[in-house]
Amino acid sequence: MRAIDVMTNAVITVHEDATVSEVAKLLAINGISAVPVVDNDSRVIGMVSEGDLLHRAETGTERRRPWWLEMVSSTNELAGEYIRSHSGNIKDVMTRDVLSVTEDTPVADIAVLLETNRIKRVPVLRDGKLVGIVSRANLVRALAMTISEAAGGAEADDRSIRDKLLAELKGQNWAEVSPANVTVKDGVVHLWSSYLSERERRALVVAAESIPGVRRVEDHMRPVRA
Repeated sequence: MRAIDVMTNAVITVHEDATVSEVAKLLAINGISAVPVVDNDSRVIGMVSEGDLLHRAETGTERRRPWWLEMVSSTNELAGEYIRSHSGNIKDVMTRDVLSVTEDTPVADIAVLLETNRIKRVPVLRDGKLVGIVSRANLVRALAMTISEAAGGAEADDRSIRDKLLAELKGQNWAEVSPANVTVKDGVVHLWSSYLSERERRALVVAAESIPGVRRVEDHMRPVRA
């Protein structure tokens, strides 16, 4: 599954000449938490989120540092904070270092990007121009859709289930399971291997439960004796 499969196509944007007041109203009226900023060529040059508007002079929430911290802060840094909290131009407030993906970016890579950078959404670009946006909510909806489709599809036969499970376990460094210790009958997976830890045992069960067509997992595993 790729970005194009889960992204929102109708993206609300603001022009680089927009004011802070205009953007704040746009976010409030549409119930969104961020919006891309585009230039005259529809290229994304920034993002404005609720976090960027959190510390503002108008609401008395501008960032205030203790005097000793101001003493060790550079004048460049302090001037930058003043601009972000007082300027009415969105170009002075927006986040300029925008992470982006393409339509072909796998959703797994997008999930890692959102998590590692602690962001909630990422624009999707084609030749530098905005074509969509993928948010955490989009990924959750994709998960729900995938689970529903798997549950409603035809049950895989026992041999297919076993082959898929063994292939999954073969790709995991923590899983040392002999094929002889995995059997499948009428969609029920039977696990007979030994395990070193409770987490390893649970991971084996989860791997089996995740295979499409599995009706139930029977755990016959035993812990390794020291």
